[in-house]
Amino acid sequence: MERNPSPPPDTADGDEAEDTDAIGDTVYSKHWLFSTLSRLIQMVTKPPEDSEGQMQLTEDEEEDLCRVWDMAMDKDVAGFLQEFKAPGILLGVIAKSDNPRLTEICVGILGNIACFPDNCLTLSENEDLGAVLLLLFGHTDPPTLLETSRLILTCVSQKHVSSLWLQRIRQQTSVRSNLLFIMSSSTNTDLLEKVGELVDKLFDLDEELMKTWITAQPSEEGDDGDGCLDLAQCLLEGAKQLRSESPNGLEVYLHVMQLLTTINEGIQMFASSEGPGKAVWNFLCEVVCEDLCQANDLTVVLQERKGTLVQAFSILQALYGFQEEWSSNDDTSLSLTGTILRVIQYQNDYKEESSSKEDAQDEQLQTLSEITSEFLSDICFRASKDTITALIKRGYLTEKSCLTAFGSLLPKYLTSFKHLLLMLSEADPELADKTCLGPITWLSTAEPHLFI
Repeated sequence: MERNPSPPPDTADGDEAEDTDAIGDTVYSKHWLFSTLSRLIQMVTKPPEDSEGQMQLTEDEEEDLCRVWDMAMDKDVAGFLQEFKAPGILLGVIAKSDNPRLTEICVGILGNIACFPDNCLTLSENEDLGAVLLLLFGHTDPPTLLETSRLILTCVSQKHVSSLWLQRIRQQTSVRSNLLFIMSSSTNTDLLEKVGELVDKLFDLDEELMKTWITAQPSEEGDDGDGCLDLAQCLLEGAKQLRSESPNGLEVYLHVMQLLTTINEGIQMFASSEGPGKAVWNFLCEVVCEDLCQANDLTVVLQERKGTLVQAFSILQALYGFQEEWSSNDDTSLSLTGTILRVIQYQNDYKEESSSKEDAQDEQLQTLSEITSEFLSDICFRASKDTITALIKRGYLTEKSCLTAFGSLLPKYLTSFKHLLLMLSEADPELADKTCLGPITWLSTAEPHLFI
């Protein structure tokens, strides 16, 4: 149809009337939807106000609008709303509304409409709508912020319109400061998680945007924008809030931090003497050692926490070279090394216990195995005799864990293996003799050209 649909004819009755009034193949009524949208327009043009001058929303009106919100999840209804120019009506309501609940519902309806690609394209091409929605990130109402984040995430996740939104976000600098403020100050778990997902998607799509957000400085016009360090600090605050309340949300925030470590600007930010690197290092060591991997955990726990472990170890490995400059706690570093050995052992046990072909080909488990082996190699290459002695005294380095370490290092990390074996021979010759014979015999037989 190239025009708005006509209202149902008054003369129709029975099944014919029902068929005429139905939206597509649904049982939803066009007439009822027209009536509800008309009342929505009237709410804004001649709004009833309370004693404080705020626009009122009666229970019946709220209930009907929530029905529209739910109905918009249906493809036929979403298309009908788009055809009826409902997004323009909703935009007008959002722009004029001073009622947070009304604004939330209108944005939520748009979010459901945007779930369908054709509708999303039409919405995204509306410059006025795009500008108003991005400004909503400065709103103070958490439910409205949640629906706004969901809507923008829905749009940027669709390839055919993501570039439009990325361009708008680059131009609208308030988006950065508003999202950072939410991450650093909100206690709403759902909101924090959705904002984290949005930032994660933006950085994944646009590396240049990520660099800009890292290096942003306050403008000369008096804008209280955030300095280059605030991005990681705000991510850290959000991660702390989600640590005990939302494992999925924590994983999202760690993935954003991991993305920061993939570019020079991010590494420089973490490495700065006044940067957030030390705080991030200490936080992640606590998360890994205290939350994700305890000595009495079952091996199946590895499967449940593999995603978070991958992100955490990736960040820690990227920061490892700087931790001595931060005068980090030796106990923390020793605990981390013990945890890495435990995770590697868990992986070995899990492979032995698992009979599933899918588990054997699990990409996240394979990635975790690669990261922990490489991280252990970095640690062993720099380990001193005193470090090895401390690991033995604390029970982190035992006969079993030595064999685990050797198996993880060979044959790829031969230099680190040799150094670990040398330090172990100096720290505890007896333990070295018990554990090194097997690996050396295997290596000299399987890879004689490597063992020189």
